[in-house]
Amino acid sequence: MEKRIAVIIGGGPAGLSFAYSLLKNTNNIKPIVIEECDCLGGLSKTMNHNNNGIDIGPHRFFTRNDEVFQLWNELLEIQDSPAADDKILNRFPASNCGAANPEEQDNIFLKRKRFSRIYYNNHFIDYPIKLNPAIFKALGLKKTFLAGLSYLKSCTKKRKENNLENFMINRFGKVLYQLFFENYTEKVWGIHPNSISKEWGEQRIKKISILNVIKDTLLTNLKIKFNKETSLIDEYYYPKYGSSQMYNLMAEKIKEMGGDIILNGKVNKIIKNCNSIERIEYVDTQTNEIKTLTGNYFISSMPIKDLIINMNEVPDEVSEIAKNLPYRDFILVNFILNKLNLKNNTKYPTINNIAPDSWVYLQDTGIKAGRLNIMNNFSPYIINDFKNDIVVSLEYFCTENDEFWNKTDKEIIDFATNELILSSIADKSDIKGIKCFKIKKAYPAYFGSYSQFNKIQDYINTIDNLYCIGRNGQHKYNNMDHSVLSGITAAKIIINNTDKALLWEVNTDKIYQEIK
Repeated sequence: MEKRIAVIIGGGPAGLSFAYSLLKNTNNIKPIVIEECDCLGGLSKTMNHNNNGIDIGPHRFFTRNDEVFQLWNELLEIQDSPAADDKILNRFPASNCGAANPEEQDNIFLKRKRFSRIYYNNHFIDYPIKLNPAIFKALGLKKTFLAGLSYLKSCTKKRKENNLENFMINRFGKVLYQLFFENYTEKVWGIHPNSISKEWGEQRIKKISILNVIKDTLLTNLKIKFNKETSLIDEYYYPKYGSSQMYNLMAEKIKEMGGDIILNGKVNKIIKNCNSIERIEYVDTQTNEIKTLTGNYFISSMPIKDLIINMNEVPDEVSEIAKNLPYRDFILVNFILNKLNLKNNTKYPTINNIAPDSWVYLQDTGIKAGRLNIMNNFSPYIINDFKNDIVVSLEYFCTENDEFWNKTDKEIIDFATNELILSSIADKSDIKGIKCFKIKKAYPAYFGSYSQFNKIQDYINTIDNLYCIGRNGQHKYNNMDHSVLSGITAAKIIINNTDKALLWEVNTDKIYQEIK
């Protein structure tokens, strides 16, 4: 019997996880992955700057879903011996030494300590917020007292949660919201939180609140084990050679099992016949040749806006909603440094005593950059000279073709360099190299025509052989594991011929919050 064909648009975590899961569980459907870029990984790829790895994000590998973890663990074994930096710092428990040695093998997950703090008024504050001396020192006695009163008020007088602002105030109180969420959220999304749907908070913040922060603080100090909320985890896994390593390995397995992967293929037409997709057309961006792919199933992780715009015979109302779906784009400015001014004020040792943070949230209102990433703290193996060089990147959130996006690379680099110095992160004399990266449609947004997104969803559900997965495929601000789970779920639905509407439930309390 001739194999059926599943065409997968997008070679990121969702699309590759779909193809991999499909091939593991059936031998009568062949997946063909088509990716616009010349590399795989989507928004979880690792880019290169002078032989240093830089991730978009970057992304931690953490999940409470057994299927997602099992898939990852099939490709990368978990470290149980010291990595290069662990050995220098005597940081890895000797009792845990075993066969999975990152110094001797490549396909391995490193165990990384999660430090992720707010940098506010030249002070580090734990993020998610913890009740410790650092926050009292940064805020001062008066602000701390007012924050406490504000939180108590939010416990007794709840606001109607009809936007993100009220959602956050109900969980943190107005004072903490104004200090740490209001300006930062506007920096990320370009509009005030009172104009953003609370769904963003439900997906990204979930059950985090001051009450849970207090519980976390008390139980951690008492050394009592408990299930932490996703945002409160203090350890994560990370591939030895960056996020791309996971998805390149997955691609190798897909090809070994009989799947195909096409790079440099930009999909520009989705041709539908009645309630079924018949074929797609794409441009080979290296030759400009127009090519066609036919299939039985079409799985899309491309931005849903582009999917609908490039599809024939779409109702005018649905087309208009999709056309106006909002996104936030992303500019990453990467620096190679001799020295980092952010020193380590924790008990966790680091090479050259740099701050141990994976991510640092920049909260001062005069700074446009939203976050600082320190790649050395993800893996020593992606830094060309990890004993001497420090690789950091500033993240800027913007909208394609706005004033900041349209600046030249030199203008953006000059702007970011000035902010790096103003923030006391590094001195100009310590900069060895700078590179700018632009990433389109990094964050699907929850305002504007998104309020009518259900009409797009309903329309897609009428197309029998179309399955939308991943962050952009579902216009949902997923974590990476949610995107992987959407791929796994789509494969199950096709193999078992079950209701594809279940796909839209990934990353909701109904499915994802079934924690161990």
